[in-house]
Amino acid sequence: MKNEPATDPPPAVPVAGAPPMRWAPVMVTALAMLMVTLELSLSSVTLPAIGADLNVGSAATKWVILSYALPTAALAIPLGRWVDRADARTVFLFSVTGVAVSSVLAAVAPTFWLLLAARVLQGVLGAAVAAVYMPIVAASVPPERRGRALGYVATVMPLGAMAGTSIGGFIADGLGWRPVLLIKLPILAVVLWLGHRVLPRGEGGLPRPGRALYGDTLILGGAVTALLLAFDRVEAEAHGLAIALAVVAVVLGAWWSRLPGSRPILALTRRPAFGLPLLGLLLLASYIGLTLFLLPFYVSDVLDGGPAMMGLALMFFVGAFAAASPLSGTLADRFPVRLVATAGAALSLAGTLLALTLGPDAGVFDLAWRLALIGLGQSLFNVPNNTAILAATPPDMVGAGSGVSMTVRTLAFTVGPSLAALAYTLGGTGASGFRAGVLLIAALQAAGLLAALSARTPPGNA
Repeated sequence: MKNEPATDPPPAVPVAGAPPMRWAPVMVTALAMLMVTLELSLSSVTLPAIGADLNVGSAATKWVILSYALPTAALAIPLGRWVDRADARTVFLFSVTGVAVSSVLAAVAPTFWLLLAARVLQGVLGAAVAAVYMPIVAASVPPERRGRALGYVATVMPLGAMAGTSIGGFIADGLGWRPVLLIKLPILAVVLWLGHRVLPRGEGGLPRPGRALYGDTLILGGAVTALLLAFDRVEAEAHGLAIALAVVAVVLGAWWSRLPGSRPILALTRRPAFGLPLLGLLLLASYIGLTLFLLPFYVSDVLDGGPAMMGLALMFFVGAFAAASPLSGTLADRFPVRLVATAGAALSLAGTLLALTLGPDAGVFDLAWRLALIGLGQSLFNVPNNTAILAATPPDMVGAGSGVSMTVRTLAFTVGPSLAALAYTLGGTGASGFRAGVLLIAALQAAGLLAALSARTPPGNA
């Protein structure tokens, strides 16, 4: 293993033997990833209607979200290792087809339990799409252009998710929840058609999963699932159960770390060029605790506002994130990714700290420009950070590296709101609880800023 360089290398150095530039596969995988991430936002707008139609309580309907998110996070690493031995094109077409079929099964489910089973299947197939996404990008775009490619993907996903959520809300109000789960089928059909045409054929096909893959799925998947459920129980103030689940997660994680199959993954995460951007991702993504928990409660409890006020303000976050993503990708290709990611982390931290200046008479504009600043910072951080992670991943482990990144991101999106909820409660709720939560999120982002500043990129990569 080579030692990490002391300074950033010159950016955008062409690499001998790099793949030719092919934008079509990148855009096809971007649409597929949009469909995978859209599933969470689409299903969230249907929860009240699902509860009423299938006669289940509001607490139980949360499992419509969890039954999709848990397998997506738990299986990302095992499936990533499997993808590294498979033909990416075959995996992509199989997974997208499965997402479409499982969406139909979910839409026609006559009972709540069958709906959850279909959602689990959707999550498994969504994890496969996420695992094959980075290998396709790596095979389609040379290293000196990957920042721009990832920037385009980062533009498509939030804009599509925002539009899909709005359309899903209108459809759910007029036609019920079942058609909402079907509205992505036409786009999935286009993705399949384009995938057949533009994705190059490779070797490996769909290899039969070995014993190691099953072991990873049961042990590592169980550890990730237990950890996610532990943080969910913290948010629900079921602290005894949360501690028990955390112990299960630690035991299973320690068991997995002693398996032979874990050694390449652990060795990869110990490399500073990979591990530091990964740590930065985990810490900076804690902003979700501010946007999805603290601000909604502040708007409701302190400003006497409603969901419409918060929804309008969040559009500025999404708009800033999407608008800045192409610029972020271009900057990541032209300048050291460490500098671009650090600048983005600093802007996100500044926006978070400025939330402390919100007063009891704040309006939509006061929320909007702070959220726009955070969105701009997150865009400038995420695209070069993903570029750094891809650059630091060995060519034969791109699928596994993508799975690790997906798992860490999902953990961050669970941990952020849970820690924010805990700080909000311990801080006395209301304005004081809001400030306590913001300070905690700011501390996590400051640590992420240090991780971004310390990261180094391997020579010869953007």
